[in-house]
Amino acid sequence: MTKQMKALGCVLVALSAARAANGFSLVSPSARARVVVGESEPGYVLRAAQDLTNDVKRITGVDLALVRGNVPRAGDVFVATKPRGAWEAYAVTVKDGVLAIAGSDARGTMFGLYDFIERYLKVDPLAFWNGTPYPKAETLAWDAVEIRQASPTFRFRGWFINDEDLLTAWHPSGGKRFLDYPFYSDVVNPAVMERVAEALVRCRYNLIIPASFINVMNPPEEKLVEICAARGVYLSMHHVEPMGVSAFTFFKYWKDRGKDLKYSYYSHPREIEEVWRAAAKRWAKYPNVIWQIGLRGIADRPMWRSDPNTPADDATRAQIISDAMARQVAILDEIGVPKDGRLVSTTLWAEGSVFNQKGLLKIPDGTIVVFADNCAGWAWPPDFYRTAREDRFRYGVYYHHGLIGSGPHLASLVPAAKTYDMMRQAREKGAATYAIFNVSDVREFVYGIDATAKMLWNLGAFDPEAWTKDWIARHYFARRDDWLTAYNTYYHALALHPTSGQPVFLDGLLKNRGLRMIRQVEKELGHAPKIDAEPFERSYAPLKGKDAFYEALAAVVGPPIDNPRDAYARLASQTATYTLAAELARGLYAGLPESERTFALTTLVYPAELMRDLSDWCGELIRTRESLGLGDCASARAHAAAALARMDAILARAKDYCAGQWENWYRDCRKINLNDMREKTAALVEKLR
Repeated sequence: MTKQMKALGCVLVALSAARAANGFSLVSPSARARVVVGESEPGYVLRAAQDLTNDVKRITGVDLALVRGNVPRAGDVFVATKPRGAWEAYAVTVKDGVLAIAGSDARGTMFGLYDFIERYLKVDPLAFWNGTPYPKAETLAWDAVEIRQASPTFRFRGWFINDEDLLTAWHPSGGKRFLDYPFYSDVVNPAVMERVAEALVRCRYNLIIPASFINVMNPPEEKLVEICAARGVYLSMHHVEPMGVSAFTFFKYWKDRGKDLKYSYYSHPREIEEVWRAAAKRWAKYPNVIWQIGLRGIADRPMWRSDPNTPADDATRAQIISDAMARQVAILDEIGVPKDGRLVSTTLWAEGSVFNQKGLLKIPDGTIVVFADNCAGWAWPPDFYRTAREDRFRYGVYYHHGLIGSGPHLASLVPAAKTYDMMRQAREKGAATYAIFNVSDVREFVYGIDATAKMLWNLGAFDPEAWTKDWIARHYFARRDDWLTAYNTYYHALALHPTSGQPVFLDGLLKNRGLRMIRQVEKELGHAPKIDAEPFERSYAPLKGKDAFYEALAAVVGPPIDNPRDAYARLASQTATYTLAAELARGLYAGLPESERTFALTTLVYPAELMRDLSDWCGELIRTRESLGLGDCASARAHAAAALARMDAILARAKDYCAGQWENWYRDCRKINLNDMREKTAALVEKLR
């Protein structure tokens, strides 16, 4: 035997020994591992370990023992934190026959468990929401197991469950809410919130705003907070509810005490402070709270909109907001929230961004200053770029995967590459402390949620194109290149504004423009239309300098495309691309195994066909009005009838999307409200006859 052959033999023996040393059997004919959780680990780590054993049972049918203890033996999975000062870092290694999952802190340990489940058990973190089935296997064993994860790029990473009209009525009500508002009359069912919170931590996010306008002083709503807190994540509030108090919470509090007051910090500062204090005491029961400070009015509008007595100049209005923030921090001191480790944030949206840019706001030291995007996940506002970063603050971002009003709401529309570019800018501009994502009802935005989860942990290594290919490979067994083409076609279909480069026909904007066409045709037919007080697609530029709220919207929304011919041409192009995406998706769907169909329907087939038909519906209504203006009543009737056919097709197809476990998913679809759009279109057809 030559020296070279001997050397090669030694290398092979060494590699074999290394594989044996790093290998591990979770379930095999000769092994059933115990899962041992350190005795000092918090409850949320134990729950993550329980998720591991539950997943093993779904995959293999085997029940693994789950025990508490500090001394593992060979063949055990040992889950225990090894504090070392790093934020949420973790390692999964095998030594002396023990598979050790150890975080630098307890959340790191939890995330190590979920990363191991995703990588080695091949369980999709969003399986419940996207329809990915659990794999099946008799053996779970590997030649080598190793994960080493440093601290994430973004420290706080979270979801905002917002405009959750689909979640609230999908399952039986979790209780009543007290809102003078046509939405959110019911609390999300606790079992549904359990699924939301589980998916959040499985994706390794560590922050959640559990609902819109949440009132923690209402026990059914507080239950949602409790469910999320039990998962060990940070809890926070939307900017419309500083200190956990929205206008609706304020009204309910004082109505119970026999008073009907304006929601105004200018006219009723002491009364508002009383509610802040009461709510803060309830929130303070929870260990991980990021306190939102600021001042907003009813339904995310400025407070002065409900109090005409408020002074009209920017400096005074900004001072009122500054005074409110200072008082909110003082209340936290008064109720005993420790200063050491306290986390406070404020979101610079609408008038807040304008006042900040003008240097009029006085933000308390130590606050996490959060910049909000343009409501469509597409661009940061001017103050994101112009605000000088100061050491006395930390900075973060608020980003929309979903949004009511303009959209997206019923379909994911923002490509991963765009989200990555926005997060890259956030990191480069020193705003990587905090990132909250509006995910609406969750199910529609699993694509964006998955991509964002991966990029926030290691932004420098994230490649949107590579991630997309991997995402497709994880969910489809065959024809992956064809699926890649279909998804890329879908996510590049949106028509963009010629000057701003932003989407002009998201699902919410399609609804708004289509209904505007219906109103205008009705007006020309002599009917009195119902005019929205504040259509989202209007131009706010004329109000610049008169009201900071509208000035901010003018900066981020951009001018509408008013020319009907231009609008229709761009819409026709968008419709054609969605048509191609839908045809590609439906053709591939026909040959899918049953195990892949739900995922394909949820993430591509249904949204592509929905956006094709919504775009065509809106286009036909534009042509209806144009034909009527030309005196061609026959063409107007034909186009209106075609628009009605598109709405009928959408509603018929929604039955598949809302089948099985998703029955009743659209039961309370009142934000986009497809049924109402259909009724208004049908009424127009009748009037044109």
